[in-house]
Amino acid sequence: MNKSMLKNKDEIISTIENGGVIAYVTDTVWGLGCLPNNEKAVKKIYEIKKREAQKPLILMSNEIYNLLEYVKPIPKIGQILIKKYFPGALTIVTDKSSKTPDYITSGLQTVGIRVPDNAVFQEICKIIPGHVLATTSANLSHQPSAKTYEQAYHNMNGLADLVIPDYGYAAKGLESTVVGVMNNEMRIFRQGEIFIDIL
Repeated sequence: MNKSMLKNKDEIISTIENGGVIAYVTDTVWGLGCLPNNEKAVKKIYEIKKREAQKPLILMSNEIYNLLEYVKPIPKIGQILIKKYFPGALTIVTDKSSKTPDYITSGLQTVGIRVPDNAVFQEICKIIPGHVLATTSANLSHQPSAKTYEQAYHNMNGLADLVIPDYGYAAKGLESTVVGVMNNEMRIFRQGEIFIDIL
C-alpha cells in the first residue's frame, strides 16, 4: 500500500496519543480501538458501545511480534495456527502477560490477539505508538457489526473521535474465528471466516 494513502496520518497519531478512540477497517468487519495502556480511552470504548464490563477487548497489530509481549509464551498449537493463518481472520485467545492490563481483559487471565490482513489497518498500526490497538467491533453492543465505511460512520459518528476511510480496502464482512489455546489444548469459541476443525 502506498503510504501516502493515509491522508490524515498526523490526525490519527494525535487522536490516539491524546487518548482518543478511532474506528477503522479490518479484513473482517470494522473495528473501534485505542492504545492499550490508556485506561480512560478503553473505558470510553465501553461507554460508546454500551458494552458489558465482563466482555473483554482484544489486541490487534500489523505484526505478531508487536503482540508477543502482551501474552505468555504461546503453546505449540497456537504457534502452528499463527504460522498458518496470520495475518488473517483468526483471533487467538491465550494466557496474558503482566503487560496486558486487567481493564482490557475484564479481569480474565487470557487475552485475544489478532493480525488483520488489511493494508489500511496495517498502515494505521505502523504509525501509532507501540503499534498495538485494544479493539472491538465498531457497533453498539447487540447490534450487527459494521461491514462498510458508511455503516461504521453511521454507528460511530459523534461517538468515536475519528472514523478513518478504508481507501478502497473494504472489509469482507464476516467476523474472525476465535480459538482458545491454553495448555497446548485448542478450543473454538466462535467459527467465523476461517473454518477450523478440531480432530
